[in-house]
Amino acid sequence: MSSPSDMNTGDVVELAAKEAAQQDVPDHHVTDVALKPAFFDWLCRMGDTTLILGHRTSEWCGHGPALEEDIAQANIALDLIGHTQMWLGLAAEVEDEGRTADTLAYLRDAMKFRNLLLVELPKGDMAVTIMRQFLFDAWHHDYLGKLTGSSSPRVAEIAAKALKEVTYHLERSSDLVVRLGDGTDASRRRMQDALELLWPYTGEMFVSDEVDRAIAEAGIAPLVEDLHADWTETVTEILKEATLELPSGTAYAQKGGRTGRHTEHLGFVLAEMQFLQRAYPGASW
Repeated sequence: MSSPSDMNTGDVVELAAKEAAQQDVPDHHVTDVALKPAFFDWLCRMGDTTLILGHRTSEWCGHGPALEEDIAQANIALDLIGHTQMWLGLAAEVEDEGRTADTLAYLRDAMKFRNLLLVELPKGDMAVTIMRQFLFDAWHHDYLGKLTGSSSPRVAEIAAKALKEVTYHLERSSDLVVRLGDGTDASRRRMQDALELLWPYTGEMFVSDEVDRAIAEAGIAPLVEDLHADWTETVTEILKEATLELPSGTAYAQKGGRTGRHTEHLGFVLAEMQFLQRAYPGASW
């Protein structure tokens, strides 16, 4: 996805040449056979998570409580799908088996998806949507910031592009959490309920495994467990300002999405998302 300044480029040929040149930057990680399984899996974790959250967020299109919020949710969904195109596009290139970002998105079964469980949960009410976005944004923003220094030029480039949009996502979701948490009794109660519902799923964002360790050893990304302290500081600060209470229970109760073990909700998401491509293979506009 092009940055805002790129979108204003008058010469589309120049823009296409610029993006092609960025993709031609040498990256030995892409062709490293020994690293391929871990790198592919890690890229799918990134792309699948933004894909599923993007789809969940898009479910508000035409159903938002206010026109501004309806448009904002649609734009956030588009940003996330744009990130997916980059992550899964690179994953297909690393895999080198003829698949594309589209086939990875629309022709894999649930057990092959590597997204966080947090993002596949039903959208719920607006309190759940906003609280989930905030909890994810706080992690996503920090992770992308660190990925801009990746030893993989391609990963660093994707992270730099996505970070511009995710910076706005975090600012917006943080502001809404504060406004609603420190709002009326009803809005505070609903935000607290949403936090209690989602909290058990947040721990999965910080559980490192052999894939993470292989990627960290290659210098591509830090271990996700190393993000926990900064995330906790950000979340605690915003929730305090919002007069919301941190849940007392463990945040590690639910996990498995990053290794293909999902809730029943993902199957319903994929049934809707993948229907057209599976019903009419190879269909195009």
